[in-house]
Amino acid sequence: MIIKPSVLFVCVHNAGRSQMAAGWLMHLAGDRIEVRSAGSQPAEQINPIAVQAMSEVGIDITTEQPKLLTVGAVRDCDVVITMGCGDTCPVLPGKRYEDWELEDPAGKDITVVRRVRDDIRDRIEALAAELG
Repeated sequence: MIIKPSVLFVCVHNAGRSQMAAGWLMHLAGDRIEVRSAGSQPAEQINPIAVQAMSEVGIDITTEQPKLLTVGAVRDCDVVITMGCGDTCPVLPGKRYEDWELEDPAGKDITVVRRVRDDIRDRIEALAAELG
């Protein structure tokens, strides 16, 4: 039985960066990698500008909802990628942690959000290749 790796993307509101990262990884890796996202203080909805930026590259994240980060979500994954939530992310032994310094797209115009989207894509391509 092949066990597929699981990646959890975390940002404060789970409305922009982590949702775009999850969208990219699902798009690029298909079902080879289990993808989750969460936030330490989830927003009411995904940032509409992030939705627009992702739709421009053919990725639909409109069905996603911001979710609360839990210890269980961290426990159930192999790789935790944070995007600015700092110390609010639980740290458990045996997990791989990465912190991606990414500009927060909240309240920014589409030009900034596109730049963040493309920066995330580059990082996701490298991560997907590494995880197989």
